[in-house]
Amino acid sequence: MSAPQVSKTEAEWRAELSAVEFHVLREAGTERPFSSSYEHDATEGVYRCRGCNAELFRSDTKFDAQCGWPAFYAPLAEDRVRYIEDVTLGMARTEVRCSACDSHLGHVFRGEGFSTPTDLRYCINGVALSLEPAQAPTAD
Repeated sequence: MSAPQVSKTEAEWRAELSAVEFHVLREAGTERPFSSSYEHDATEGVYRCRGCNAELFRSDTKFDAQCGWPAFYAPLAEDRVRYIEDVTLGMARTEVRCSACDSHLGHVFRGEGFSTPTDLRYCINGVALSLEPAQAPTAD
C-alpha cells in the first residue's frame, strides 16, 4: 500500500471536521442509519471525500439499497479507494478507505443479490462525502 497523499495531524483534522465527521473519517465510526440526505438524493454529480476532496464515486453508480446509507456499485476508479479486512464486530467485512487521505468511508459487501453490474454494495457514510453537482449546459 502506498502512503496517503494527504497527511494532517490529528489537531488539523479536528479543526477541519465536525465531531461526527471526525468520528467517522478518522476513527472509523458510523453515522446513524437513515440520517444522510445523500441516501436518496438523485442529484447527478461526483461524490468527493469530505476529508480531502478526492473524487470517489459518481452518481450514475449510486443505487437505492434501502440500507440506511448511500450505496454505490463501484468507485470512480479502483485507485481512489483502498480495502482493509475488518473483523471488529465479530464478522468479516471489507472496510473502504480513501486512498488519498486514508479516511474511513464505509464498507463494501458482495453477493447480496442486487441487480447491479458488479454485485457489490459500497455502503458509504454520507458524512464522509460531499456532492459536487454536474454542471448544467450553458446556453449560447
